[in-house]
Amino acid sequence: MVSVEDAVIARLKKSGINFEILVDSNKALDFKRGTDFPIDEILATPGIYRDARKGDVISNDELQKIFGTINIMEVSKKIILEGELQFTTEQRRKMMEEKRNKVADMIAKRAINPQTNTPHPTNRILNAMEQTGARIDPFLDAEAQIDGVIKTIKTLLPIKLQRITFQITVSPQHAGKVYSLLNRVVGTFEEKWLNDGSLQAVLNVPAGIQMDIMKSVGDATHGEFRSEILKKEDV
Repeated sequence: MVSVEDAVIARLKKSGINFEILVDSNKALDFKRGTDFPIDEILATPGIYRDARKGDVISNDELQKIFGTINIMEVSKKIILEGELQFTTEQRRKMMEEKRNKVADMIAKRAINPQTNTPHPTNRILNAMEQTGARIDPFLDAEAQIDGVIKTIKTLLPIKLQRITFQITVSPQHAGKVYSLLNRVVGTFEEKWLNDGSLQAVLNVPAGIQMDIMKSVGDATHGEFRSEILKKEDV
């Protein structure tokens, strides 16, 4: 349980009344995003307040009238899910940095420089985001922000989203190891086992990670594999 000193306020306004609780900011945000936590692990103190910092407790009559229950855990759950989390400046800065890095990393894995047909390093994308003022929402899913960020940094950086379909053929000696590797790294791919025990795998992946996959396969086979690009498709 988080201490009162380290807790932040979660606030929900209903019928003109502020309902506040003191929560662990990280667990409350994760809970709001869908991670299941027992509510008592999120709360710093089991109380519903009109003003949490002053310790002004809401009466049971008001809870019953507004929420239809005086169960602290049920009311706290509604406040977290429907209300706002009051983050400190440092917490917001950290969340913004983490989300910015996540978006940049996802773009680096999915996009390429169309002039060179090679991925942009994550740091280059981060620099372009900073220089163009690309907007990041710390509370919005990173996936939903990729298109907007790419549209912004395109003014500075040649970039496009692309998927590549390519085929890898591995000798029987390394087939089992590479099959496990591809299952772990890619997940779903077409597989064909040849008569001599060789593995032929067809993969469709974001262009930015193709070279990483090839390097991993090369390391696993000591360079003893064949590859062929079958299709490139702009997204």
